[in-house]
Amino acid sequence: MSAVAWTALVSLAAWLWLLLGQGLFWRTDLRLPPRRDPEDWPYVCVVVPARDEAAVLRESLPSLLAQDYPGRAEIVFVDDGSTDGTGRLARALADRHRGLPLTVTWPGEPPAGWTGKLWAVRHGIAHARTAGERKRGPRARAAGREGGSDATGQVPEYLLLTDADIAHEPDSLRELVAAARSGGFDLVSQMARLRVASMWEQLVVPAFVYFFAQLYPFRWVAKEGGRTAAAAGGCVLLRTEAAERAGVPEAIRHAVIDDVALAGAVKRCGGRVWLGLAERVDSVRPYPRLADLWRMISRSAYSQLRHSPALLVGTVLGLAVVYLAPPVTLVAGLVRDEPIAAAAGGAAWLIMTATYLPMLRYYRQTLWLAPLLPMTALLYLFMTVDSAFQHYRGKGAAWKGRTYKRPDRAEAAPDQ
Repeated sequence: MSAVAWTALVSLAAWLWLLLGQGLFWRTDLRLPPRRDPEDWPYVCVVVPARDEAAVLRESLPSLLAQDYPGRAEIVFVDDGSTDGTGRLARALADRHRGLPLTVTWPGEPPAGWTGKLWAVRHGIAHARTAGERKRGPRARAAGREGGSDATGQVPEYLLLTDADIAHEPDSLRELVAAARSGGFDLVSQMARLRVASMWEQLVVPAFVYFFAQLYPFRWVAKEGGRTAAAAGGCVLLRTEAAERAGVPEAIRHAVIDDVALAGAVKRCGGRVWLGLAERVDSVRPYPRLADLWRMISRSAYSQLRHSPALLVGTVLGLAVVYLAPPVTLVAGLVRDEPIAAAAGGAAWLIMTATYLPMLRYYRQTLWLAPLLPMTALLYLFMTVDSAFQHYRGKGAAWKGRTYKRPDRAEAAPDQ
């Protein structure tokens, strides 16, 4: 057989494995697990890190303020050095819409070794804890040290970490807490439905979630004792005790892909993690141009590969064999009259297309986009290579005016 035929057969074998052996990653029916209302609703603190988010805040923040939660809940909005009036707008929206109590706070610039978002999250968590301690008073704090019941409910039992561009339906917090309590999960995360409006969003966004699920199959994430751990940073309900046990966010302070690092830290300490697709949690951030999507993906792609040239080469070859080879070998087999190459390439492309259909349905997109997945994969290949290129130019992992170093270099830098 020719090299074309062998390539087509390897690609087909890869797709058969992905179809049957990769945790059924292509299925989109994994929603919040079965749940029931708890007898007592725990105290929850919502931590919202934000940097220059005034453009989206009017769509997202009112949805948090309007949460229909039966227990005690409050919002700590951490303005991470915004220059567009984000903090002032957050206070104005809270005054206008009322709802959950909201506190705006400022963390200052992150020290060396910290990403801005995780420094803001740390500040928000610390603020929630100290606020609870202040409200308890000296007698309650003494009772807490002695194990007395007066200490219960004063420090948040759960933290909802959510981004400033995420809009929640009114029952979102209630459903998350019920799912965590009912299933005994330490971390419950929903991948917010991303905005899909422009042509480029239609082509790239559903594939982004598809590729993420392929890399971190959601069913494997929920498996106790399994090694796969992931979360979606836009919506993470985290048990405070589990965060303390895992030492987060300090333990992951340099992580650019902080949601995956957070889930990994919780799971390594024996915590139970659940991740699934959202139905009532949406991102309102627009990515109308290819350049916007390119910047969003390429800023962390090489970090995902641990800044390893070997992993970069392997990823490029893998994308080429798995996604690009099927249509290429199909056409080449037809042109060169090689039936094995044509049949194997066509079968691989058919499986690829079929596994992408559920994600397109989830995003309510035309199913005719499914055969175009190889073209989208080619874009991702270029984005990944560009991410490495920008890293070696000293511009990797850049976001909103900050550029983050490799973790080992960040750790070596002196504290500010």
